[in-house]
Amino acid sequence: MMINTDLRPSWSEYFLSITELVAQRSTCTRRKVGAILVRDKRIIATGYNGAPTKVRHCLEVGCLRTQQNIPSGERHELCRGLHAEQNAIIQAALHGVSVENSTVYCTNMPCSICSKMLINARVKAIYYKDGYADTLAASMLAEAGIPLIQMGNQAENG
Repeated sequence: MMINTDLRPSWSEYFLSITELVAQRSTCTRRKVGAILVRDKRIIATGYNGAPTKVRHCLEVGCLRTQQNIPSGERHELCRGLHAEQNAIIQAALHGVSVENSTVYCTNMPCSICSKMLINARVKAIYYKDGYADTLAASMLAEAGIPLIQMGNQAENG
C-alpha cells in the first residue's frame, strides 16, 4: 500500500493548525487567538487570549474594549485579557521551561507589545496565519533579525 505524502502537512502547517485548536479556549469576545512555542519540533508551551487566572472573563462581564469603543490594535492596556503569546511565555516560565531559540506559531501576527516580549525571550522565528495592523511590530522584529512568516496557501516547510 502506497501512502500519499501530499496529504501530510509540513511541520509549520501542523503546528499552525494546533494554534487554531488552542485559540478555541479563548474567552475573548472580539477575537480568538492561539499561540504555541515549539523547539526541536516539540511543543513547549501554549497560550490563548483571555483574562488572568482567578479574574472573571469577558464572556462573563462583557468586553471593556467594546464598551469603550476602542478600535482593534489600539490601547492594548485597556483590556481584561492577556494576549496568547504572553500567556504562552508565562506558561513556560511557570513550568521552568526556557523559550530561547523556540519558534512561535500564532493564529494572528503578534502586536508590538508581544513582539517586544518575544524579542527579549530570544525566539528565533514567528509563523502566523492572519495579519495585524501593527507596523511597529513588524519593523522591530525585522530590526531584531527575527523572521516573521505569514502562512498562506503555500506554507513554509519549517
